[in-house]
Amino acid sequence: MSTEEHVWRAHIVKCLRERNRKECENFKEIIEQNNRLIDHVAQLKSDNLKLSVENEQLRSAVSTGGSGTGVQGAAVATLEKKLLSQQEELIELHKRKGENSQLIVDLNMKVEQQRLTMSEKEHSLAEEQTNNNRLRAEVHLLHSSLEELKKLNNTLLDEHTALQLAFSSLEDKMRGIQDENRCLVERLMRHKSKDADKLNEENESIIRKRSAKLKRDLEDAVREPSNSAPTSGNRNSTSPAQFVGGGMITDDDFDEATINGAMEAIGIDDTEYFNARFTAGELRPSLDALKASGYLGQANPTKILMKFEAHENESHAVRWSPVERMVATGGADRKVKLWDIGKNSTEPRAVLSGSSAGINSVDFDSTGAYILGTSNDYGARVWTVMDNRLRHTLTGHSGKVMAAKYVQEPIKVVTGSHDRTLKIWDLRSIACIETKFAGSSCNDLVTTDSLGSTIISGHYDKKIRFWDIRTEKQADDVLMPAKITSLDLSKDCNYLICSVRDDTIKLLDLRKNQVISTFTNEHFKISCDFARASFNSNGLKIACGSADGAIYIWNVNGFLETTLKGHSTAVNAVSWSPNHNELASVGKSKRCIIYSDS
Repeated sequence: MSTEEHVWRAHIVKCLRERNRKECENFKEIIEQNNRLIDHVAQLKSDNLKLSVENEQLRSAVSTGGSGTGVQGAAVATLEKKLLSQQEELIELHKRKGENSQLIVDLNMKVEQQRLTMSEKEHSLAEEQTNNNRLRAEVHLLHSSLEELKKLNNTLLDEHTALQLAFSSLEDKMRGIQDENRCLVERLMRHKSKDADKLNEENESIIRKRSAKLKRDLEDAVREPSNSAPTSGNRNSTSPAQFVGGGMITDDDFDEATINGAMEAIGIDDTEYFNARFTAGELRPSLDALKASGYLGQANPTKILMKFEAHENESHAVRWSPVERMVATGGADRKVKLWDIGKNSTEPRAVLSGSSAGINSVDFDSTGAYILGTSNDYGARVWTVMDNRLRHTLTGHSGKVMAAKYVQEPIKVVTGSHDRTLKIWDLRSIACIETKFAGSSCNDLVTTDSLGSTIISGHYDKKIRFWDIRTEKQADDVLMPAKITSLDLSKDCNYLICSVRDDTIKLLDLRKNQVISTFTNEHFKISCDFARASFNSNGLKIACGSADGAIYIWNVNGFLETTLKGHSTAVNAVSWSPNHNELASVGKSKRCIIYSDS
């Protein structure tokens, strides 16, 4: 028997004795008195019986003996009187017995009530004892956990001290490296500034020489006899078509804006003089001169090279590989697919999975070895193109991630989300190293160079924001007339196009931070909040899909050069090939179309 069981037995015996004492102590006198009354009643009954017998004997004697003597009469009277008193006493005793019986009944009821109260208290005591045992067990477990936590805390304190020492050492080394890096950057900037000054001087000299030479050539052309050029009367019928920006334009189609564009492209400063002589019919810029100046670009891709179903439902994103003739697409079916355009294959080269929601954007690094995709599941992912494996998953946003780009590739990535933040990720530690709070959901972003020194983001609140990650300072915002759906940079990073929800595309000069041109058309409508526009490889043409299923291509000088048909529903995204004159597009109809110029 355990010690605890022995203690509880003794306690129960003690409680029983205490209960017996309490129940008997209050009624002890009553019980004794009741017993005495019962004995007295029994004695009186016996005496009454004797008297009754004597009375009967006397009555029988009287009846048999005649009238009797006077003594016998007196004795009978005495006995009758005594019998009467005994009967009165008996009545009184019966009355007292009734009262005592009623008192006993009342006391029994009280005893029963006390028993009920006692049973309730015993039941409550049992419950409290059960709770007490449970709490004792919990206390024991908590004591054990506390001891383990103390040991773990001591271990973590030791580790923290060691890591703090290592961190202090690394911080000192980092400061030294940062100082050295700052010195090297300053030296590099000084050298670049000198090189830029020299290059500007050389360019100005070349432009002056070319301008002077062209003026001399034009003056010589004016002095030639009139029979060497067609007359104004038959110019429209006999002169060859002029190809400007890849589109066919006749001589009558040359207007002042065309002339200004040609003059700007070939570096002529005296525009008014040139325009006056051009409109007077004295001279026309020759096809060879325009080609040599670089004003005439590639022909527009007008033929459908390939057409295939890219995804199971709506397609959201498309991007060309920078090194291969390959296209990556992303759709609402949660997959990124790679398509080999060089082999004209309508079967995907690879299907990259891992996302748990629709893909919003895709992008390659500069080597084409990694592909970066963003998703509605609040994350971004990095796959390797060679083996199609998922390498990194970047989670930390609280809203869908709309865009992502490499910065300081291949070690860092910046993402923009609907949670109104931009996050910079270190792919070596797969951790967010910096969060920039924009105050508005980000629909697209670009980086200005491979070092990612400046991040440009377009937002729902109509603003383009500039972030310098070297100084952690934000440049002045540029306000657009409506919310921004996409951004794209020219190859030289001097110009930025911005597609805006008011159905226009803005061209910004980043050297002036201002809008220099607007592209629009009466039939052109931005299809959705993430519609993507794109520069071509030489930065002379801009393409964007429309809600009517057409793709509009403008020249940077403002001309709408052509409209491509092929989609039956709205076009969500377009992308120019960096190495070929080809254009890829995807839309709501699940279809991907590749356009080419041949």
